[in-house]
Amino acid sequence: MSKKSLAIFGEHLLANALADAFLETDFQVSVNQADPHTHIVIETNHLVEEKRQAMEKIETMVAEEALIVTSCLTFTATEIGSWMAHPERLIGFATYANFSEHELVEVAKPLQADSVYLAKTAELFQKIGLSVEVVEDEVGMVYPRILALIINEAAYALTEKIASAKAIDTAMKKGVNYPLGPLEWAEKIGIEDVYAVLAGLYRQFGEERYRPAPLIKKLVFAKWVGGETKKGFYHYDHFKNRQKELIEN
Repeated sequence: MSKKSLAIFGEHLLANALADAFLETDFQVSVNQADPHTHIVIETNHLVEEKRQAMEKIETMVAEEALIVTSCLTFTATEIGSWMAHPERLIGFATYANFSEHELVEVAKPLQADSVYLAKTAELFQKIGLSVEVVEDEVGMVYPRILALIINEAAYALTEKIASAKAIDTAMKKGVNYPLGPLEWAEKIGIEDVYAVLAGLYRQFGEERYRPAPLIKKLVFAKWVGGETKKGFYHYDHFKNRQKELIEN
């Protein structure tokens, strides 16, 4: 019996983590390529033009009945489905790149989708040992949204010089028993994904509480997004202190 084929589209921490996880399963995994024999596609882009282009490209590659699962950190699955010719086979999901540590993924069915594809998506993520929570189709869904807001507030605290990056993280670990401080958490899960959630929420609701901290946006522009880059809030904090020392001396 031939293996089921799975294609993963995207080029960042989440896409890489998903590819690594599914390589350990019985799927035949490809990255950023698919064909009419591809059974399942997982798409992970965040920027609107990249995501639109990816979805249009994927639809021309795969059969009409192929399951397409798309990351909903920035957009709802219902909005993404509106770009498609066959949205009935689209399901949204939300998680960060460290999903293997908490063993959870959230999924949501867009209004246009057939429920049978929701069951197929749950089965898909269970293949890599994840618990699946079905939630409402909203930007960032639940825990990615709430964690992004905590990280955003920590970034504002750092910018406003309330404390150093290390002190902010220590305060949150000791004060509320977090396993990681919000800034080191952001570097682990990918600062660009945190920004994607915040930007999506701000676009969706237009409320100030969702406005991304300018420092987060700056780090994304600089590609200091944590993960393999080894650069993020801590590197920025050291960089700013070093610049100050050079000027003063």
